[in-house]
This record gives sequence, C-alpha cells and structure tokens, in this order.
Amino acid sequence: MSTLSDWIDEVVRELGIDELGELVDPENVQPLVLDMTKDVAHGVARPAAPISAYLLGLAVGRAAGSGPGEQELAQGFADRLAARARGDDQS
Repeated sequence: MSTLSDWIDEVVRELGIDELGELVDPENVQPLVLDMTKDVAHGVARPAAPISAYLLGLAVGRAAGSGPGEQELAQGFADRLAARARGDDQS
C-alpha cells in the first residue's frame, strides 16, 4: 500500500468514518479528489484546491441519502468543479 493510501486509511479511522465504505476507500478517493484539485489548482488558483476539496466533502455529506448513491454524488460534484476550473463548464 502506498503512503497516501495508508494516510487516507489512518485519517478515516481517526475521524470515525469507516462506515462510509467506498466513499473513503483510497482507490476511490485518490482519483476523485486529486483529479478535481489538480484542475482547480491549475484553472483557478492553488489555494482554491484544498478549499474546494473541503467544500466537496461538505456537499456530499449534506446530500447523502437524498438521491443517487454517495459515490455517484461525489463523482458528479467533483466532475462539475473540475470542468468549471478548466473552463469547460457551460452554465
């Protein structure tokens, strides 16, 4: 396991969010968050990347249980943020 995967596992345990399953699985978290933050850092500003990741977590937590699965929610939110940061967003 990589250092990043180990760190994610450690943070998940520390925060007591193990029960969130796929949402906190390093295999899902790494590409989701790192791809989104890369686009935000390069398209908006570097400090916007961690703040966007935090806000993504709040949005997914708030919307959990209100429609599509949390993994799909997180992916959709992250994709929209990344598209906006890249200038691909047409809204």
